[in-house]
Amino acid sequence: MASAGLVKLNASSSQFIGQQSFNQRSHGSSSFPSRSVSFRRVAQPIRAGSYTDELVQTAKTIASPGRGILAIDESNATCGKRLASIGLDNTEPNRQAYRQLLLTTPGLGEYISGSILFEETLYQSTVDGKKFVDCLREAKIMPGIKVDKGLVPLPGSNNESWCQGLDGLASRCAEYYKQGARFAKWRTVVSIPCGPSALAVKEAAWGLARYAAISQDNGLVPIVEPEILLDGDHPIERTLEVAEQVWAEVFYYLAQNNVVFEGILLKPSMVTPGAEHKQKATPETIAKYTLTMLRRRVPPAVPGIMFLSGGQSEVEATLNLHEMNQSPNPWHVSFSYARALQNTVLKTWQGRPANVEAAQKALLIRAKANSLAQLGRYSAEGESEEAKKGMFVKGYTY
Repeated sequence: MASAGLVKLNASSSQFIGQQSFNQRSHGSSSFPSRSVSFRRVAQPIRAGSYTDELVQTAKTIASPGRGILAIDESNATCGKRLASIGLDNTEPNRQAYRQLLLTTPGLGEYISGSILFEETLYQSTVDGKKFVDCLREAKIMPGIKVDKGLVPLPGSNNESWCQGLDGLASRCAEYYKQGARFAKWRTVVSIPCGPSALAVKEAAWGLARYAAISQDNGLVPIVEPEILLDGDHPIERTLEVAEQVWAEVFYYLAQNNVVFEGILLKPSMVTPGAEHKQKATPETIAKYTLTMLRRRVPPAVPGIMFLSGGQSEVEATLNLHEMNQSPNPWHVSFSYARALQNTVLKTWQGRPANVEAAQKALLIRAKANSLAQLGRYSAEGESEEAKKGMFVKGYTY
């Protein structure tokens, strides 16, 4: 009965029941289950096989007070762009050196509970031969793994994309678990300037739900990430509208796929105006709109909300997180940042061995700042000008 009630709540909370696109254009799709089925037929037992207890415990561990996620799962191509910004070639030894700097930072586990890795990194070791996975375990940081295969154009849409990677996912997840990974990440995107179309949102939600079910079946806690891109000049009210529609669709299909909500984590975008909107929103406004969306769409059974930074400056991302933790929430509200943790680190390092210690201290400063923000105790006093620079890139690829 509990699962039936949960499915009923998720379905009825949606203002979009597979009828029209969000810009009022009709799209049909026979690739997905119909949204018009009765609740009695939708309701099924929630299950995740033999890993359920472990999944719940892993999710709780990652969503622990004062800690968040360090995302270093950039593809080799994207990592190469980061290295190029400091004059380094995109070679495996250079990628290894940078990731070693990050993952061997002393004391990092005080502020970081999980780290999302690219496949190359999951199987890499330090120059001394110690597996990166073992470095993380010793620091009490859960190893995670990016499992999607990237974005490709979505035929029949408004110049939108879909995320590939379901083929062979079960066997890959099983291998990643053997290698030491305990959670997974799948990133798909929704573009407001492109509509978004009903087709694109449904594809994103269904893909995330299938990925989540497959991950749980193989022992990995899935991070569910439908990133609503910052691109556009729309107001914050439009972002809220689209975010509510997207998350309603996502939870509908998560329930249909029997995903255990207690064994997932979410990685949403904060609800902000488009990056090109003429008026910036304050942290207080962003917190208000973001928490409104979450309370309307996310069941309290979900243990953790781990925000992406999405091109905000390091300080913006931290201030906004701090503001969202000024009163109790039903879930652990924290961070899963890449650029907002790494930007100053990379510029401090400059690829020079003599700068490793200084770069690691820079990482600890940012990690501690976001830890304090998760606890609602952050102050921006004394932040550097570099940390205040925005990192938005139009059409950014990961």
